Amino acid sequence: MNANPTLLQMKYARVVGLFAELAEITKDEALAFFYGSETYRLVKKGVSDLHCMSDMYLAEELLQEYRKN
Repeated sequence: MNANPTLLQMKYARVVGLFAELAEITKDEALAFFYGSETYRLVKKGVSDLHCMSDMYLAEELLQEYRKN
């Protein structure tokens, strides 16, 4: 993955905020779920350049994962 670590952390913050709104949960709950999610694992590894996807796309992916669990 060639993403700048600082920019990636800023993206994580935006995605978690959007996910919290979509799932109607607190940001703390969203953050805890995010760091344990498959989506985070794939973004961190750079799989399919997921870090290049829009914030809303990633938030919706998290929401789908959240609803499955």
